[in-house]
Amino acid sequence: MIKAGVIGGSGYTAGELLRLLAYHPQAEIDFVYSTTNAGKPVTSVHQDLLGEVHLNFTDTINSNVNVVFLCLGHGQSKAFLAANPFSVNTRIIDLGNDFRLESDSLFDGKQFVYGLPELNRKAIKKANYIANPGCFATTIQLALLPLAQKGLLQNDVHINATTGSTGAGVQPSATSHHPWRTGNMSHYKAFEHQHVGEINQSLKQLQSGFESELLFIPNRGDFTRGIFATLYTPLTTDFEEVQHIYKEYYTNEPFVNVTTDSINLKLAVQTNKCFISLEQKGKYLLITSVIDNLVKGASGQAIENMNLMFGLEETTGLKLKPAGF
Repeated sequence: MIKAGVIGGSGYTAGELLRLLAYHPQAEIDFVYSTTNAGKPVTSVHQDLLGEVHLNFTDTINSNVNVVFLCLGHGQSKAFLAANPFSVNTRIIDLGNDFRLESDSLFDGKQFVYGLPELNRKAIKKANYIANPGCFATTIQLALLPLAQKGLLQNDVHINATTGSTGAGVQPSATSHHPWRTGNMSHYKAFEHQHVGEINQSLKQLQSGFESELLFIPNRGDFTRGIFATLYTPLTTDFEEVQHIYKEYYTNEPFVNVTTDSINLKLAVQTNKCFISLEQKGKYLLITSVIDNLVKGASGQAIENMNLMFGLEETTGLKLKPAGF
């Protein structure tokens, strides 16, 4: 069994990670670290785990676990690793943004690999340290990677994506407070969201000459989980060829589904799946991409990376059905 530690155990991402680990046939939860909840039952925070997880939060770590997941706030992982060294045999998967960009990927002798399996599967299998992608970044990259591989991103891409309130984290803020968010909608960080950097990095990995702009408008939605993204860009080849390119790229990808039918958010919620819909609208290609921000956009993808790192079947513990109603 893979012994796993979870750092920053009281947030939404950690709660989803614990849910997936609790049912994983090849892994067991060794400790859940939270300084604010040390000594309390994990289920005092994550009530959905009643009867499933019988651990207390702790403020100490087991430095010899097989894998540790960092579910800390963005920018906190480097400080935590500097203060809390782990065994050289411990694999580390960071769910924050500390190591996602190439300029930040080397830290204290540890080389972090960008953990998007549909792009870097071979490198992930050999890696000891993983930078888990961002949720918006995952949704958008999966929508564009096939075009980049064929060098077909020749124009700016317009992106509009709406995320659920869990994407704002467990601590309430002015824009995640329930009375404000309910029946409401707003955009934020237009054209300057932090995930744009990692998206550009991945696209250039496949299409080195990519210099077009990603015109990204992120929105706050009146729902708890999921990301619904629409992207459009001028068609640079025949639409039937585009369909072939996408289906070929994702033929052997267990979690990505490509269709020309209309799709909705509930197809992906509570699963590790991404659904991509392709449509021709005059001279434009319209791409719709949906994921669960907490699963494929965070904890599920982290488990997927763990499976690859330890030589397990990629889908182990992740064969999840959506809640369609």
